[in-house]
Amino acid sequence: MQQSKSFIDVITECIESDSVVLPVFSSAALRVQQELVKKEPDMKVVENILVGDQSLSSQILQMANSAFYHGLVEILTVRAAIIRLGMQEVGRIALLVASRNQFRSKDKELNQIMKQLWQHSVGCALGVRWLAKRCKFDELENHVFFAGLFHDVGKLFVLMVVDQLRNKNKELPVTHALLLESMSSLHAEQGYNLMKKWNMPEEYCLVTRDHHRSDYDTRNYMLLLVRLANMACSKLGIGLAKDDSLVLSTKEEARLLNLSEIDLAELEIHLEDTSVLFG
Repeated sequence: MQQSKSFIDVITECIESDSVVLPVFSSAALRVQQELVKKEPDMKVVENILVGDQSLSSQILQMANSAFYHGLVEILTVRAAIIRLGMQEVGRIALLVASRNQFRSKDKELNQIMKQLWQHSVGCALGVRWLAKRCKFDELENHVFFAGLFHDVGKLFVLMVVDQLRNKNKELPVTHALLLESMSSLHAEQGYNLMKKWNMPEEYCLVTRDHHRSDYDTRNYMLLLVRLANMACSKLGIGLAKDDSLVLSTKEEARLLNLSEIDLAELEIHLEDTSVLFG
């Protein structure tokens, strides 16, 4: 126990010393998100932002032409993607490909964990969007995908700090169990701090901070949706661990959202059907 405490302290001290290099998220993807949450987003603005980022736009086109969207005609331009899939869907693709770029490391072990984290983040984002539709939270639909995708960003940040520490000290003794415990202990607080440094809206920051808290705000519907989608992913093993003993219908979040056992079973089916995006 003392060893794990010491390692957590090392990570915390590294973060607090300001010696750690913070991850930089795609400004283009964020600007698209800011445009899309407006009451009347401008398609031309979205197109111009994406076209201005060649790397992001090429990755968007690659995903838009993937098996998940299975279009009969190849999409060759950002404008064609917007027309075919819609602005909101292209915006979600932009967030997916931009965030995926963060979940990579040259360290084989860390890279594998990051891959599982990515799968969990995508699963949660897709799940929370489905739940928002089922609950008819139309005003939240354009926000919840982002909140779900970034709820565990603190775990990614902890791994990036460990990666930097390992680069400085190749002999740093880090077991898999220590990595998992460090992420579990630090991710909510450090994720919240990172989101604040990225100047994210407060509603997203609160989801990152409170998605495991027992004393959470039961009136925060975005938080309720993310917490429930998070549990659904854990039940199905989408991510680092699987807990098939979870019974979603017994959870307070499901009751507060007035979701039936049938609703929750359909959520699980939806997550299994969309697993092609988790890779």
